[in-house]
Amino acid sequence: MIGWDARADGRPDPGEVCWAWVPYEEDASQGKDRPVLVIGAQGASLLALQLTSQDHDRDAEQERRAGRVWMDVGTGDWDAQRRPSEVRLNRLLHLDPASVRREGAAVDRATFDAVVEAARPWL
Repeated sequence: MIGWDARADGRPDPGEVCWAWVPYEEDASQGKDRPVLVIGAQGASLLALQLTSQDHDRDAEQERRAGRVWMDVGTGDWDAQRRPSEVRLNRLLHLDPASVRREGAAVDRATFDAVVEAARPWL
């Protein structure tokens, strides 16, 4: 089920940016601790999309050729330096809720809805 339900309750809710270990696509045995936007749940898993503060607008065509599609989501309290963030639309992550840590902040409902709509072809 996908839908915004952000609540500052210490648990990862849809609409919140949290941190989780995300495996690399090339080698799932390796990965990186990174912010993710929780978008919903499926069974016992959270559904999330990874965030980055790297600007992929400059290399958007190269990213598309590599099979990566990004969308700007602006700034938020999830980044202490308030850097603009982008969300990867075409890589849905299935995460164990116990492995998701630290609520960063919630995106507003309009941003969440726009992300879900843009990611819909890959959900």
